[in-house]
Amino acid sequence: MKLPKEIKCVIFDMDGVIIDSEEIHKKAYYETFVSIGVHVSDELYKTLTGSSTINAFQKLVTHFNLDLIPEELVIDKRKRYVNFFENDPTLHLVKGVEDLIKHCYNKGLTLVLASSSAMVNINRVFNRFNLNQYFTAKISGADLTKSKPNPEIFEKAAILGKTAKENCIVIEDSDNGVKAANDAHIFVVGFKNPMADNQTLENADFIINNFKRLRKLI
Repeated sequence: MKLPKEIKCVIFDMDGVIIDSEEIHKKAYYETFVSIGVHVSDELYKTLTGSSTINAFQKLVTHFNLDLIPEELVIDKRKRYVNFFENDPTLHLVKGVEDLIKHCYNKGLTLVLASSSAMVNINRVFNRFNLNQYFTAKISGADLTKSKPNPEIFEKAAILGKTAKENCIVIEDSDNGVKAANDAHIFVVGFKNPMADNQTLENADFIINNFKRLRKLI
């Protein structure tokens, strides 16, 4: 399927699309799982990918019938993530995404960040890699009543981008994110990040494995 004829707004996911942080999120999650004594299978973890942290821990507390407070687990996991983020010098932007962001910005397109991550993590990434100048708006998990795969995040992104849905595209690397875009009725580009090889992206409207290809089409 071809991209929409007239693209005016590009909505980016963050983890796995802008920053290769899936691995440190996973390390932080699994350290937290070990600390509370639960075994989370790869299959169960896959269902959490793309969800907000609070949504993930609410699901796990119910799944394992834990006598724990999800909000406290979020704080614990976030501390572990920050530790990895600040102490991992190898953390980097996804290859080609900075060129894509600059290309879209220079063409006068509106850029919106729509991530399930906490705003503190979003700002940490955007400040470290100097991305704020390119984006009109940023949405975090805290801005939502429901997490991906609910379409709310992308419906809000289109509104904040002041752009009709038919003139928007979403870039996502998770099945939960793809479903959210599908249900928001916004064209979704599935990015096959090798760090998220457990995601099928089978319901994406268009699938890429590098941003150079997408840059040529926009």
